[in-house]
Amino acid sequence: MTVADHTNPSPVGPTAVGVGFKAEHFEPIVDSRPELGFFEVHAENYMGAGGPPHRRLDAVRERYPLSLHGVGLSIGSPGPLDQAHLDRLAAVARRFEPALVSEHLAWSTHAGAFFNDLLPLPYTRETLARVVDHIDEVQNALRRPILLENPSTYVVFAESTFAETDFLREIARRAGCGLLLDVNNIFVSATNHGYDPHRYLADFPLSAVGEIHLAGFAEDEDDAGLPLLIDAHNSPVRDPVWTLYADAIRRLGTMPTLIEWDNDLPSWPTLLGEARRAKRVMADASAKRPEPADAV
Repeated sequence: MTVADHTNPSPVGPTAVGVGFKAEHFEPIVDSRPELGFFEVHAENYMGAGGPPHRRLDAVRERYPLSLHGVGLSIGSPGPLDQAHLDRLAAVARRFEPALVSEHLAWSTHAGAFFNDLLPLPYTRETLARVVDHIDEVQNALRRPILLENPSTYVVFAESTFAETDFLREIARRAGCGLLLDVNNIFVSATNHGYDPHRYLADFPLSAVGEIHLAGFAEDEDDAGLPLLIDAHNSPVRDPVWTLYADAIRRLGTMPTLIEWDNDLPSWPTLLGEARRAKRVMADASAKRPEPADAV
C-alpha cells in the first residue's frame, strides 16, 4: 500500500465549518478549492488496501484537515470490541492523520451479528463501565483521545439510572475523551420523547465538546399518530435545528462544525450553501454571547 506523504495533522480551528466528503463532489472540491475548514469521512469507507477512494482522499487531505468519523466500533456493545476492526481504524488514522476522530454512543454488533443501525443502550453503571473500558481501548490503539457523539434515540429504557447528559458527562470524565455535540440528534430525540431540546442543551457537558454536527431529519409518525423524527441525513438543516445551533454557540463559543448530508446527496453548490449558512449563524451567535462577569 502506498501512503501519501502527510505531515502532522493539520489543526481544525474553532471557527472552522466543514462538510462530509463524498466522491460525487470530488472534482468541484479539487478544482475550486472552496473556503472550508475541513472535511469529514466515515472511517469504514477507507479500510480497504487502496485504490481510487484512497487516492481521492489523499488529494483532499493535501488541501484540508480531515475529521475521521467511525460508525462501526460498537462502543456500547456488551461484548468485546472487534479487534480486527479496531486495527483497521488505527491504520486509517495513521495513513490520513486526521485532526479529529469520533465515534457514536451506540452498539451495532452482538454475538457475531452486524446490524446496519446505531442502536441505543441503557444508561446504567454497568453500561457506563463497559463504555469507558471500550473507549480506553480505542484511545490506546489510536494513541489519541476521541470524541463521542450523543445519540438520536427512538426508545428509552426503564432500567436507566442516569440522564443522558449525566451519562455523557461521566464518560468524558472517566475516559478522558471529548464529546461530539450533534445538534440534530438533540432535536430529534427531544421531539420523539417530548422534552425541551434547549433545556437538554443547557445541561450538556459543553466543556468537553470538540466538534458539532448539523444535519437534516425525516418526518414520520409513531403508532399513536405522534410526530416521529428520523436522523436521516437526507435533507437541509431545518430551522429549529439552526435555532438550537445558535443557542449552542452562544453557550459554548465558536466550535468546529460539520454539515452531515449522507443520503439523497445534493449538488455541490447546495451543500456548500449549507456550510456557508453555518458560518453565518456561528458568527452571529458568537457575537451575541454574553460578556464574562468580572472576576471578584
